[in-house]
Amino acid sequence: MMPEYSDPFSLQAVHTFGLQAHARRLVTVQSEGQLRDIVAACQQAGETFFVLGEGSNTVFTTDVNATVIRMGLMGRQWLEPASAHVRLRVAAGENWHELVEWTLLQGRPGLENLALIPGSVGACPVQNIGAYGLEVMDRIESVRILDLATLEFRELSAVECRFSYRDSIFKHELSERAVITAVTFALPLRWEPVASYADIARCLGSSGISVPTARDIFNAVVAVRTSKLPDPRVMGNAGSFFKNPIVDGSVLDQLRASWPEIVSYPQPDGRVKLAAGWLIDKAGLKGFAVGGAAVSDKQALVLVNRGGATASDLRGLVEHVKTTVAERFGVELEPEPVMVPK
Repeated sequence: MMPEYSDPFSLQAVHTFGLQAHARRLVTVQSEGQLRDIVAACQQAGETFFVLGEGSNTVFTTDVNATVIRMGLMGRQWLEPASAHVRLRVAAGENWHELVEWTLLQGRPGLENLALIPGSVGACPVQNIGAYGLEVMDRIESVRILDLATLEFRELSAVECRFSYRDSIFKHELSERAVITAVTFALPLRWEPVASYADIARCLGSSGISVPTARDIFNAVVAVRTSKLPDPRVMGNAGSFFKNPIVDGSVLDQLRASWPEIVSYPQPDGRVKLAAGWLIDKAGLKGFAVGGAAVSDKQALVLVNRGGATASDLRGLVEHVKTTVAERFGVELEPEPVMVPK
């Protein structure tokens, strides 16, 4: 089977924020062999290329004189179990939320807290996606990559991926040196619920559930996310636009003197994670707009395209939010999505 070509190509429909942009061409690859061949051809021709999953964590802000390689690799395979885990290899092009629900149907819980996070499986290790008390690094055994320097495929262990909060080696040393083609997950044989986050606990409590199953948690996560996050098919957005800032405990103590209700979560290293959405909301920015780009009036952590937003609108909005929060709370916010070009 040959890869699918579109030349030239509008990118507006393939990134969820929906800004107008074009690429020289888009190529959809459906096997590792196709991927390696397309990358090799681009390298030999001196052409710039960019790998794209479902476009939920990428915002194209202008035309790109590049070949966009869209990941169409599909497949799920159960591997030999380890002592405490069930192992699952998943190709990079699989939809993340569909995978989470499928594992539950297979009777293999462990990913349910990450339900309804948009994007593909190949994107999940890059920023170590996380929600409601779980990060994907907690469930990853290894990541398979195409090394762009050697054009060889190799496996990176979870340790080699250097995961941390919304971060990994794929955003640093390997940001332009590797393409993720598959992820191997280690799901717990002895499952225990992770249901301490306030929104999830409240949702479970309102349904009278005191001892939740994995499906209960999945349903609660879907309900909470649906109530807060706009559907990108209806209103363009890239999900949570800012990372929750992690600060020293002394910073939290200072903030609590003025805002005793501030939302925070203790971290294993003694620092504290602040809720970026709470900071933006309390800075009075819910619904604030620059042109067609706005802070969602449902969830302040989300920036939306109300229709016809331009790259200038979005960049202006991002800077206004960062500046306002920094001036009010002394805390710096960092965007999550990748802006192309940077």
